[in-house]
Amino acid sequence: MAEKTNKKENKKNNKRKSGNIIAIISCLLAAILLSMIAIFGIYAKNGNRMVNQLKEISYGMDIKGARTVVLTPSTETNTIVKDAEGNEVEDGSSLTDDEITQNGYTKEEIPVNSSDVLNKENYIKSKEIIQARFKDLGIENYNISVNEENGEITLEIPEDDKTDNLVSNLVTKGKFQIIDSETEEVLMDNNDIKDVQLIDESSYGSGVYLNIKFNKEGTTKFENITSIYTNSTNSTNTADTNTTNTTDTNATENTTNTADTNSTDSSTTEDTSSEDTSKTVTMKIDDDEIMTTEFDEVIKNGEMSLSVGSSTTDKDELATYVENAKNIEATLDNEEMPIKYEGTKNEYILSDIAREQLNYVKIGIIIVIAIALLVLIIRYKLYGFLASIAYVAFAAIYTILLRYANVTISLEGIFGIAIVFILNYIFVNKLLHRIREEKEEYNLSKITKETYKEYFIKIIPLCIMAITFCFIKWTPISSFGMVMFWGILLIAIYNVLVTVNMMKLKAEKRRDSNEEKNK
Repeated sequence: MAEKTNKKENKKNNKRKSGNIIAIISCLLAAILLSMIAIFGIYAKNGNRMVNQLKEISYGMDIKGARTVVLTPSTETNTIVKDAEGNEVEDGSSLTDDEITQNGYTKEEIPVNSSDVLNKENYIKSKEIIQARFKDLGIENYNISVNEENGEITLEIPEDDKTDNLVSNLVTKGKFQIIDSETEEVLMDNNDIKDVQLIDESSYGSGVYLNIKFNKEGTTKFENITSIYTNSTNSTNTADTNTTNTTDTNATENTTNTADTNSTDSSTTEDTSSEDTSKTVTMKIDDDEIMTTEFDEVIKNGEMSLSVGSSTTDKDELATYVENAKNIEATLDNEEMPIKYEGTKNEYILSDIAREQLNYVKIGIIIVIAIALLVLIIRYKLYGFLASIAYVAFAAIYTILLRYANVTISLEGIFGIAIVFILNYIFVNKLLHRIREEKEEYNLSKITKETYKEYFIKIIPLCIMAITFCFIKWTPISSFGMVMFWGILLIAIYNVLVTVNMMKLKAEKRRDSNEEKNK
């Protein structure tokens, strides 16, 4: 009986050992796979080419370089033609000089920026409006300065696939107008706007829209406009009537009715003609016509939706519409620029750090990590080997996490990444040391709690610093804070879920050995 029991226990132990070996091999393969993904990415076919599905790392301007854009107050002029009485001539810009002379007109060149708007206060205000637009667009990684003497604004913007679109909208003043299409009377402007929201329903096939909400005064104006500028027609009725009444032929009548005195029957014939009397309004941004429309009904809620782009299923085209809509949203959500600017410089400036130098830094970090993990294996044997596997997977997951957490990596960020790797190494080393010193090493729950308590109490100041730095808008500092925050968070979560469980594989083996010895 005892012999059968021993055989069952031996089979159970052998099965557990086999399971442990399989688990160790699986962890090793998973670590290798994650490392390959983090380094090389995941590729899938898109059309006729293979595209990396893994999001690219966002590097700061000190590493990747930047687009440098210089904006200066525009020196353009508008040609105004006036008649002898000083009134502006409609479509005067289309007249030739000879026609202007023949009609006794005069031509004036009016600067788009009058002398009274070119001052220090408006230069600074223009800079602040650009910053407000960038904030609405979620752009934080940029540098901006203004020359308070001449109003020149210098911008450094990260180079990516959205930069061209962004730069093209920098010179937009943001002057919004709804005007009468016929008389060009301004009916509404920026002062009537309360809020602008992007509605992206492209994924549902419904397109991209901008929902403009007007303020209290604007709501009243818009209601009046929609009641006046509606799709309507007026009818003119003409009636020819034959009656039995006798008409005095000497009488003069201002009427369309004709009487036949010899007729004894009466009948009425009605002729109806329709005249289109609908009125339209034109919406403009920076004097560029966006659309001309009329309204089918009175709108009382003070909201207007504008469709951006045309109907399409092309993903790239839809992405362009979304970016355009975002720029318009950010423009109309803020004040109109007091000064009209024009771009005088637009060039990409390479970083002082070459791509090769950055690769050398990466290789250096990998070499140091490899040596440090080798030390763990030598000191702690199988425990060290398991911890090294877990560490490699940690590094891979960490780099992937930074991509999808939208962390911008600057030089200070790279320094922060190195610190995170050191912090994780210190934690793992403490855990292994405590396991080796503990007599009942398989009691990992107790060991883990004690290690976590001792370790994280010591790094509380570092945690506070990382969180504080995350809220600083200066990219070098925020980059350091963000990589530290996500790194420390991952250390706390990853090691209790992965590293400690891998240690259990070895602890269970030691426990089985001790149980066999006791028998």
